[in-house]
Amino acid sequence: QVQLVESGGGLVQAGGSARLSCAASGSTFNINIMGWYRQAPGKQRELVARATNFGTTDYADSVKGRFTISRDYAKDTVLLQMNSLKPEDTAVYYCHVLSKTGFNSWGQGTQVTVSS
Repeated sequence: QVQLVESGGGLVQAGGSARLSCAASGSTFNINIMGWYRQAPGKQRELVARATNFGTTDYADSVKGRFTISRDYAKDTVLLQMNSLKPEDTAVYYCHVLSKTGFNSWGQGTQVTVSS
């Protein structure tokens, strides 16, 4: 099993930037995909960005061109650089790992609030 610890987030003004970091521990050899999801109040959790072991990345249309995901494969970490933040980016952001065996692991979540 993989354990995830997130850091970053907080209160940011619209147009500003923030960076989220997630460190994995435990059975990290079994990691396939690392990524970020978010959940706004009253909405379903949605994919923000993810990165595979092959280096391919995938983004939600709403964040393309503004957010960048990056993985440090040696340190088992994943970063989410968020630029040009909008109030609609306000949500709890969750780090996610999909293992090679199909098991999902989640971080505890970190709040990002973008003020207008």
